[in-house]
Amino acid sequence: MANKASNFLKKLSPYNIQKGLRYLKHFGVKEFFVRLSDRLEPEEVPYGPWFAGHRATEEEQKRQRTHKFADPVTFSIAVPLYRTPERYLREMIASVQAQTYPHWELCLANGSPEEEQLRKLLEEYAAEDPRICVKQLSENAGIAGNTNAALAMATGEYVGLLDHDDLLEPDALFQVMSTLDAARQRKQPLPELLYTDEDKISGDGSEYFQPNLKPDFNPDLLRSNNYICHFLVVSRGLLEKVGGFERQYDGAQDYDFILRCTEQANGICHIPKVLYHWRTHAQSTADNPISKQYAYDAGARAIEAHLKRVGLAGTVERKKDFGFYRVRYALEGQPLVSIIIPNKDEKDTLKKCIESIQKKSTYRNFEIIIVENNSKTVEIFDYYKEIDGRNSVHVVYWDREFNYSAINNFGVSYAKGDYLVCLNNDMEIISADWIEELLGHCQRAGTGIVGARLYYPDDTIQHAGIIIGIGGIAGSVFVGQKRTHTGYMHREALQQDLSAVTAACMMVRRSLFEQLGGFTEQLAVAFNDVDFCLRAREIGYLVVYDPYVELYHYESKTRGAEDTQEKVRRFQTEIEYMRTRWISVLKNGDPYYNRNLSLKKWNYSLKG
Repeated sequence: MANKASNFLKKLSPYNIQKGLRYLKHFGVKEFFVRLSDRLEPEEVPYGPWFAGHRATEEEQKRQRTHKFADPVTFSIAVPLYRTPERYLREMIASVQAQTYPHWELCLANGSPEEEQLRKLLEEYAAEDPRICVKQLSENAGIAGNTNAALAMATGEYVGLLDHDDLLEPDALFQVMSTLDAARQRKQPLPELLYTDEDKISGDGSEYFQPNLKPDFNPDLLRSNNYICHFLVVSRGLLEKVGGFERQYDGAQDYDFILRCTEQANGICHIPKVLYHWRTHAQSTADNPISKQYAYDAGARAIEAHLKRVGLAGTVERKKDFGFYRVRYALEGQPLVSIIIPNKDEKDTLKKCIESIQKKSTYRNFEIIIVENNSKTVEIFDYYKEIDGRNSVHVVYWDREFNYSAINNFGVSYAKGDYLVCLNNDMEIISADWIEELLGHCQRAGTGIVGARLYYPDDTIQHAGIIIGIGGIAGSVFVGQKRTHTGYMHREALQQDLSAVTAACMMVRRSLFEQLGGFTEQLAVAFNDVDFCLRAREIGYLVVYDPYVELYHYESKTRGAEDTQEKVRRFQTEIEYMRTRWISVLKNGDPYYNRNLSLKKWNYSLKG
């Protein structure tokens, strides 16, 4: 508490008080204090010193300046200007001139012709450095129009986008060129779209903060938020295919542009280094998103247009947090959904689960298949007699030892639905539209598996997706975090693609389940869902985490603790299976988790 108070006092200023009042008005008292608490939480690994230790050193920059690439490309950096403060302009240009990679041109389109001092300053820069090209526009054409004017000046093979008050790291272009060169050396096609990690920099340039450490390309996350943002570099060929910026999306013109680029890019590459600094000051969107609420309406329209172009029916809703969205996908028909629930004893637990499904679910075309596994109590068999054959509930009997994978495979053999839900017996439905929400994703071409957000009874997170490598093999993220909080970059509360989700509540296409041969029965208890998801990913299917499917999870009452030598040996065998089968993923890192983040923590904290 003392640390939080200290952090609060350090950040207290007239501007921040004014900013806080704006947020209080927007979010309301309760949600405001939740977000304030998140902001004041001390960093486990402070970002400032971490970044200082991870950026290119003077020695590294010196080596980069002398490095010779076999086939260097020229980068055009397009910058739209409009009433740019002189200090920010000079610092932005200086950050480009400081690049360790020399083959670049800076294309500046000035949309403020009435600013005589700005015009003269630009002419001076152009006269001093032939790589700086300036176009004086006759009028302000808006952010999209001004950017298009800068893009029209570009002659390079690749084009990068830079805002007029932001900064590049000295090795930004070198790292992009190194990525292209590596693809060439592997004799692979060059990626047409590349993006880097970024952070924010204070208006006076004294502080770096709020790093955005991104995953590799994540289409569902991109529909939730423009996480790609900066530093964006596209090939000239891709630029010519998609055209420039669309004025109808001013305020979210970059979001629309990125969506169109990702739809057509042959190769999308993420460079996991902080190479771009987004300036924050009173007029910037970075520091004052409320100042541009129209931009968030434009963002919703950009996502809607994207969905239409890629053939997906859905609606887009703005979330309370600025710049974040929810997509609701339309259902195709009313397909039968088969819900598979393994059970041993635990009559009250199972009854609570089934009744929550039957009473709360707004989607009605489902069947429930209970897989009985060696129960002992009389009351559970009496309960089976009550429910079997009624209200689309069927009880089937597995009389061998506990094996989660085999039990679910057995249950699926009795299922009639085209979509399957694996569900633990210790679950309680919260979201009435949980089946519709899962189906909306699972019916999409290319999506095979969808998972949910699960809570402990005390309203803390039990599951919000699984990251490969956490805890050694794989682990859930945000465990124990309060339900009201949204996590790093709001990731706990956003639809996104992940490498795995838990089978405690998982929907899968039946056709995919059969194509994969079901769960791997060598994995009797642990990691069977992770392995299943990874096998789906291996053949090109997306695994989606949907936080709007919410359930309580009363946590593995059936299986019991790992407290015998036999269970410990079995667990070690399953670990070894995963290490052998998925060595490449464990070695290279989860593509949906940034390599700069810790694998020893669950909360997206920095790797120390």
